[in-house]
Amino acid sequence: MSSPSLGLNPAQLEAVNYVKGPCLVLAGAGSGKTRVITQKIARLIEVGLEPKRIAAITFTNKAASEMRERARQLIGKGAKDVMVCTFHALGVRIMRQDGHVLGLKPQFSILDSDDVVSILKDCGGGSTDVNTARQWQWAISAWKNSGLNSTQAEAIAKNDNERVLARIMARYEERLAAYQSVDFDDLIGLPLKLLADFPEVRERWQAAMGHVLVDEYQDTNATQYEVLKHLVGERARFTAVGDDDQSIYGWRGATLDNLKRLPQDFPELKVIKLEQNYRSTSAILRAANNVIEPNPKLYPKTLFSELGEGEPVRVMDADNEEHEADRVVARIQSLRAGITTTAGSVQYRDYREFAILYRANHMAKPFEKALRRAQIPYKVSGGQSFFDRAEIKDLCAWFRLWVNNNDDPAFLRAVTSPKRGIGHQTLASLGTLASQYKLSLFEALFSNSLGSCLSARAVGSLHEFGRFMNDLEYRAKRTHGAEEAKAFLLQWLKDIGYEKHLYDGEDNEKVAAARWTNVLEFCDWMSGRCGGTIDDAAGVNVASETKSLLEVAQTISLLSTLNEREQDPNVVTLSTLHAAKGLEWPHVMLVGVNEGLLPFKMDEENKESINAEVHAEGQLTRLQEERRLMYVGITRAQRSLAVSWTKRRKKGRETIAALPSRFIGEMALDKTTVKEDPREKLRALRAEFALKAASAAASAAKP
Repeated sequence: MSSPSLGLNPAQLEAVNYVKGPCLVLAGAGSGKTRVITQKIARLIEVGLEPKRIAAITFTNKAASEMRERARQLIGKGAKDVMVCTFHALGVRIMRQDGHVLGLKPQFSILDSDDVVSILKDCGGGSTDVNTARQWQWAISAWKNSGLNSTQAEAIAKNDNERVLARIMARYEERLAAYQSVDFDDLIGLPLKLLADFPEVRERWQAAMGHVLVDEYQDTNATQYEVLKHLVGERARFTAVGDDDQSIYGWRGATLDNLKRLPQDFPELKVIKLEQNYRSTSAILRAANNVIEPNPKLYPKTLFSELGEGEPVRVMDADNEEHEADRVVARIQSLRAGITTTAGSVQYRDYREFAILYRANHMAKPFEKALRRAQIPYKVSGGQSFFDRAEIKDLCAWFRLWVNNNDDPAFLRAVTSPKRGIGHQTLASLGTLASQYKLSLFEALFSNSLGSCLSARAVGSLHEFGRFMNDLEYRAKRTHGAEEAKAFLLQWLKDIGYEKHLYDGEDNEKVAAARWTNVLEFCDWMSGRCGGTIDDAAGVNVASETKSLLEVAQTISLLSTLNEREQDPNVVTLSTLHAAKGLEWPHVMLVGVNEGLLPFKMDEENKESINAEVHAEGQLTRLQEERRLMYVGITRAQRSLAVSWTKRRKKGRETIAALPSRFIGEMALDKTTVKEDPREKLRALRAEFALKAASAAASAAKP
């Protein structure tokens, strides 16, 4: 094991060595927080804590994967016993183990966003459209993240609309219970209920948790904070690592109140600030510190760097979005060719060193067009998740039904993908029977009363599907290892005719072929997890032993991407500021930095619907969060940063006059920062190269 103190600065070392009580590490951008967490895990093991009694909680599968790998490199074999997982994965572990106390079977299903919308449409009646159901979903999610159930939500409802929604939430809760299913918010809310209301469950988990480390603590919501409190108990052996200046997820329930509550709930809290930045130059950090300065401070800190002054931060203006995109592309081209070797030749920077960051997804389009025109490869970060593809969701529905026969949304998708001669009328009759006898659709399929409401042919088709599903479940439970799993999955796809189903459903053969390739890649990935060589989907390390296909299927709904399979391609990254958090690039272009976009401004018609007093307070809070978003964007840059704004921009079908964001002024850039026209710089570079080439040709021509 490496020495935990190796290469740490004094503040990092203090954070690593403080293991006796509650600790808050205020980790500024680029200050090495992941290193502190992994080194502290090593330190805890060094002082005698068993690895299995250490939990490190993150917010994304990707972050958990990175932390596990870094812990493995530092600690070695002991790292496999440390519980490194997301908050949601921890919730799954608690519920699989103790959910029976709440009436949940260990094989409960986890519904995705589309499943939730479908159920809410049903709860609202036949006339409910998708947009309305989606708005209900967000509102119910906000209630759940605040720790409220439908009864409590109705009690605090401010108007008739909220009261109606609370009743819809009650119907939604009934359906989830009937389906033996949970949504993503329940993965936090139900574990909290178990820990808060059942002392024996709470005491068992507190005994198991010797020390809990929480990454990105500023992103926790009220329910997650309560889970943490109940996990650590009065002993309070925990380390929260976060940065109030990077709290940008207020819209999804994250609250800075959790930072305020820590010293109140844990008076012995040790607060340690990490202010040395190892990512950016002093010029970039000065702009970041200036921007965030107007925000109220819970724990004041100032980032500093020993990487030198570096290039001044540049400001670029443009006539419109297309002009802005052209200027940004010109800047990439000039920076990329800006390395000249001692021999006089040009060495080009990799495209992966560049990122274009913006406030909202719709702003990417002109930059994509400009990059394509310049034949520069790029990727748009935060595109469609692999698991959001229709073909993958089809297959996951089958897996969910293997695991939990009561999962009605999974039943409806599996029985129709591919179609098996079971039509909507048959399913409607089956649904009526299931409701009448309070059965799941799968249970109703084998009811003795089925023949009274369906034709013999329909009953035969349903029975055939049921027997096939039971057989698959039986065999999946006994299928272990990568090779067995791969053979099983390929035979299953052949038996249900899934490849033919894809080709029959697409007019474009190339699209069908691409979808089939996705299916085969998914099978490879599933079988790889059965081999026991990859961390499991719940974010918990697995040993080298194999897993059954059914065990892997149980965790499938927790996954959102194939992050661990993705390589880092040599392309320019286009990303929203929210998606860029936690990432860094040598050269960053922060674009569309206009009033109304960053900070974002609500439309007038939306303002009018909000109570004036609440609106004023909300606007102030939103402005502070938008300022933090600008701060996050600035601190993604390592070596150079350009901030761009347009004099005119499109709004609907109109083009309107636009102003630079107030944040540009707040950066307080000094006189060394000049307005830059990258096209002029690019022309100068090309002229210089042409001159050198001509000189070299003339020299070669001399006798």
